[in-house]
Amino acid sequence: MKTELGEIERFMVEDHERLDRLLAASERPDGSVDLPTYARFRHDLLRHIGMEEKVLLPFARARRGGSPLDLAAQLRRDHAEIARILVGSPSASRVAALRKILGRHNALEEGNDGLYAICDALAAGEGPSVVARLRAQPEVPLAPYYDGPSRRVR
Repeated sequence: MKTELGEIERFMVEDHERLDRLLAASERPDGSVDLPTYARFRHDLLRHIGMEEKVLLPFARARRGGSPLDLAAQLRRDHAEIARILVGSPSASRVAALRKILGRHNALEEGNDGLYAICDALAAGEGPSVVARLRAQPEVPLAPYYDGPSRRVR
């Protein structure tokens, strides 16, 4: 059993915990959503997903000689589902949907067999440089909320 987190996992798990606190803070006792807090959560969650999609998954693939991680496809499906939820205006039902998917999704990333531990193992001492790349990810430009009919790209 692993007792100490690697640098990548520590950084990313701390971000999960921060995001969880933001999501909780966006929920009001009356069932409504605090819009500024949710907006910060939305932005930061999309940036977090960007860190995984633009840094960690490509890093792991490169370290594995071009072979993607077995869990990469599921992570990307989850990221797409999360993004679809975040497109719509904040609501209690969207917050509940996010809690459900994030509970399942974060379990794929944390722990001994998770994305972050795998990346720490692949980094072989280069964890600080990977974390520096994660920290350097730019802010995410956000589109306005969209509650209209679903648009499919053909």
